[in-house]
Amino acid sequence: MLYIPLVMRVKASLTTFRGGPVFVDVARIFVKGGDGGRGSNAVRREKFVPLGGPWGGDGGKGGDVVFVVDPGLNTLVDFKYQRHFKAEKGEIGGTKGMHGAKGADLVVKVPPGTVVKDADTGEVLFDLTEPGQRAVVARGGRGGRGNMRFKTAQNPMPTFYEKGEPGEERWLILELKVIADVGLVGFPNAGKSTLLSRVSAARPKVANYPFTTLNPILGVVDMGEGRSFVMADIPGLIEGASQGVGLGHEFLRHVERTKALIHVLDGAGTEGRDPLDDFAVIRRELAEFNPKLLERPTLVAINKMDITEAQENFPRLKAALEAQGYRVFPISGVTGEGIRPLLEAAMQLVEQYVPPEEPKPVVEERVYRPQDEEFFVHRENQTWVVTGKAIDKLVAMTMWENDEAVERFLRILKAKGVEKALRDMGAEDGDTVRVGDIEFELESDQASR
Repeated sequence: MLYIPLVMRVKASLTTFRGGPVFVDVARIFVKGGDGGRGSNAVRREKFVPLGGPWGGDGGKGGDVVFVVDPGLNTLVDFKYQRHFKAEKGEIGGTKGMHGAKGADLVVKVPPGTVVKDADTGEVLFDLTEPGQRAVVARGGRGGRGNMRFKTAQNPMPTFYEKGEPGEERWLILELKVIADVGLVGFPNAGKSTLLSRVSAARPKVANYPFTTLNPILGVVDMGEGRSFVMADIPGLIEGASQGVGLGHEFLRHVERTKALIHVLDGAGTEGRDPLDDFAVIRRELAEFNPKLLERPTLVAINKMDITEAQENFPRLKAALEAQGYRVFPISGVTGEGIRPLLEAAMQLVEQYVPPEEPKPVVEERVYRPQDEEFFVHRENQTWVVTGKAIDKLVAMTMWENDEAVERFLRILKAKGVEKALRDMGAEDGDTVRVGDIEFELESDQASR
């Protein structure tokens, strides 16, 4: 197999700040399975075998494009620098009935939490979360059959072969949902980044302006005695985030995979807002994006307790939030005050977490198999047009320079009911019919010539 390790070879592909890689969580890429190799048009010619017959073998299948989950990756940044992925073509069939070799699969590594969507329809094809999980996102085309496969009593010496089937191709949208145990949510400048930098080795950029953190930052919180959990600083949310205001949708998707949330409030109200109003806004945005997020266990951290205004506000905030059923922790990200009890409570929630009753992702290889729709007939000016995936494949695999192959193509169209459909829609002898890039005139005896 042909492997492409997406821990990029080019150093410039990872821009860093304060010791951490830039986080890229959405990418648009093109994937194409390898085309099948064509069959062979060979004849057995040996001295003592006067009626040797056809001897052409089948072409090899094209390689697949396969995504594999690599737990060592945590960003889609490399997909910014390589957007096209094509697997190897199958080899041409040989003489003596020998098949061509299969094209090599193209294996592309992706981080855990990658959601694969069809770029045209938005359909979710795969949700890749488990290490080692494999998904075939573009199948290679089958090899074309050699002329020995078309030998019949009526035609003992066929002179045509099939061309290889084109590999599947499509544009995909990749979305990365951070897989963290605990997510920090709250308004910009509530102090989430400061808290994460104090409790883990993560070093997010910290400054006093909105949207300081533009990408989710992960940090491992070591509680000692072999206990730890992964905490994610989800970029600051604002009102309207669930409708995509600011970078709302990009941020909110990362909350969905967490086991617990810590809602960080600016207890001092340093930007002139009431902390309780901030809390209500964020809860509303979470609910509008995904109502199930309100069921996620949530702790509330009243931050900036090193400031007088926060100390004065704390009794009121604590009473109001506890009345709603939340556990409240006074903390200071700057001094470290009160952080240990908050982390212990978060660790307890992580250890007690029971996943919802949902089907567990299958770690074995999965394949996206689009259904070949029935053919469709419509009229463009004076031309009848026949479309459909199966029909398009038939066109691509037909050896048009060979009369026998063309006759076979027309027989297949009739067997599929294409001629009847054309007649039912009013097509008459002499009308032009287009199938793929091929045009021909409709005749009553066309399929039997």
